[in-house]
Amino acid sequence: MISWWKGAALALVAAAGLAAPRPALATDIELFFPVPVDGALARNMSGLIKEFNDSHPDIKAVPVFTGSYDDTLLKTRAAIKAGKPPAAVIMSANFLTDLAIEHEIAPMDDLIAKDGKSQDAFTGQFFPALLPNSVIDRKVYGVPFHNSTPLLYINADHFREVGLDPDKPPRTWAELSDAARKLTKREGDRTTRWGLMMPSNYDYGGWILEALTMSNGGQYYNRDYGGEVYYDTPTMLGALTFWSDLVHKAKVHPSGEQKGPAVTGAFLAGQASMMIISTGSLTFIRDTAKFPFKVAFVPMNVRQAVPIGGASLVQPTGLSPEKRAAGWTLIQWLTSPEKSGWWSRATGYFAPNKAAYDLAEMKAFLEKNPDARIAVDQLANAQPWFATYRTVPVRKAIEDELQAVLAGKRQPKEALAAAQKAADALMRPYVEDTALRLPGAE
Repeated sequence: MISWWKGAALALVAAAGLAAPRPALATDIELFFPVPVDGALARNMSGLIKEFNDSHPDIKAVPVFTGSYDDTLLKTRAAIKAGKPPAAVIMSANFLTDLAIEHEIAPMDDLIAKDGKSQDAFTGQFFPALLPNSVIDRKVYGVPFHNSTPLLYINADHFREVGLDPDKPPRTWAELSDAARKLTKREGDRTTRWGLMMPSNYDYGGWILEALTMSNGGQYYNRDYGGEVYYDTPTMLGALTFWSDLVHKAKVHPSGEQKGPAVTGAFLAGQASMMIISTGSLTFIRDTAKFPFKVAFVPMNVRQAVPIGGASLVQPTGLSPEKRAAGWTLIQWLTSPEKSGWWSRATGYFAPNKAAYDLAEMKAFLEKNPDARIAVDQLANAQPWFATYRTVPVRKAIEDELQAVLAGKRQPKEALAAAQKAADALMRPYVEDTALRLPGAE
């Protein structure tokens, strides 16, 4: 935040119709940011960075759109290798473990201490469920920026049409399956309306399968060690079989890979009555839907549980002290209660900074849009997001099999065995250098 005299000076310049002069030695920095869900995130981010630059004349931040979360990871690594790392990156929160293992992002504890804060005081600003994907080996590698959980979205008109109460959405897998059967419409062999759709494309599919596995009592991966995943387990077998049965037995969900935008498009077009998708799509759905809709917790089988999603702000290694300091200023500004709350209202992601919900504008927004509180309420059941060594290919190992099962090319049990074998091979170098590196074994 600028001091009052700087603010007054800028106001005088603006009043005179002149652009505020930027110091000749202003620090130029880049912010890499992805747009992983529906909506106007790129436009919103450009406006936010303009506001930051206007209030910080000694820094010139440039937002660089980097595509999906996976694309952002690739482009960040390429920039580091080229010796031109961005000063800050909005990075998928589950990539931080891999980046920390590879020494590609820097811990922020020295910057936190320089500001006179303890680690506990700094991390205490954020919802506890977010911290396992931000604090690794007791060091702060990421600052939560925008976060999400999967949500169940329902078309209220469709529910009433088939005699279901939209104010009592499905709470269990049994209720979800039953509602999906009633909501599905067919004309001969052609399905004109699906009861349920869930995205199964890369990145999204693994996240949704994790949500189902967690709600089936599973853990998905070893949260304390980056070299173990639990693909070939009863809890995941139940989750994958449930999804497969919705497609191939109940025929209430389309077969094959379903991309996130296609799922929201079908829901908005009335071609799907329910969908499980990110709360990050909530504002887009609210602004676009021509029908009343409701959101609810992801239905459970064994317990209520969902994974955290979204992104944290990180700093790559290799930054000059000046760019690192400027990037840290931007990170703190973006994650303040005021900006965290504004971004939440603009996008549908929930605000990670708890103090955002104490602000008058946030309280007024939630009163007008109570659906925005569902994801925050679901945090009581939220757990860390899948994060391992070589996260992307290890995740792809299960997503390849998920897509094969949904296409009818593989049975769930054999698919999970194949995914486990592939993931273990990918993580083997890290495992051999850590858990299997034993005294006297050299």
